[in-house]
Amino acid sequence: MPSFRSYFIEKAIKVSVKRTVKKGLREKGIEEKRQMLDTAARKLEKLPKNCKVMPLEIEGLYAEWISSGSGSTLEDRVILYLHGGGYALCSANTHRPLAARIGKASGVKVLFPEYRLAPEHPFPAAIEDAVNVYRWLLRQGYAPSNIIFAGDSAGGGLSLATALVLRDQNEPLPAGIVCLSPWVDLTSSGESYRKNNGVDPYLHPKAVREAARIYAGHEPLDHPLISPIFADLTGLPPLFIQAGNHEILQSDAEILAEQARNAGVAVTIKVWNGMWHVWQISGDVLPEARKAIKEIGQFVKKTFN
Repeated sequence: MPSFRSYFIEKAIKVSVKRTVKKGLREKGIEEKRQMLDTAARKLEKLPKNCKVMPLEIEGLYAEWISSGSGSTLEDRVILYLHGGGYALCSANTHRPLAARIGKASGVKVLFPEYRLAPEHPFPAAIEDAVNVYRWLLRQGYAPSNIIFAGDSAGGGLSLATALVLRDQNEPLPAGIVCLSPWVDLTSSGESYRKNNGVDPYLHPKAVREAARIYAGHEPLDHPLISPIFADLTGLPPLFIQAGNHEILQSDAEILAEQARNAGVAVTIKVWNGMWHVWQISGDVLPEARKAIKEIGQFVKKTFN
């Protein structure tokens, strides 16, 4: 049963989104939206105690090393975190706290690159960047078995697409992939797009379809690297998937899990009752977020052992 706190937080999100629509903020330009999200995130940012952030540049991209500052952090193991935002929005500023909490729960460092965004850089720019960052990690001496991909929403889809490219090019794969509310069906074909329309406090099917077209450019939405549920998932590493039954992307997660199992991939999936899109980002204020991040950490530790 969802916590009382989750009920009030979800209501507050709905009110906030309605105010955003009423003010016409959704009609603002893409750069204005990015700046607004970054500004709001900076005001609310709360990193785990003793968290350390080290900026760097990888293949021309801004990136950050994020560590918990704990002596128990394993320096030879790393989570490559790819943020969500519909392939067009968000940054390290909006997702740094979530990545930091996952790293702390897992006892490993996090590498957080800011991949190129649409519409300036549509498909396959984000995949090219993620592949290059992974190859950079290998050149630094990190073993593939000591790397895990993780991402939320579009970042979950990007994690899978990156692994598919590596597999098809016969390159070594990471040890596992963590997907939080993954956006892996840009055709919006799942039942939850209708069932949870109006229930999801964040996402609306129309807005999701618009974001899909912006990212895909001239490519079909069912391209296997744009919508990985249409890909042959054979040979991928173990998947860990979390989704909520109040989000329109619930079906994405469930179909992904089914397709992966049919391809012989080890899958752990949990659909959380009463949770919305990427609720894990709520951090310490939400009991379900704390528990979800703890379970991610357990998966990472088990995978690396």
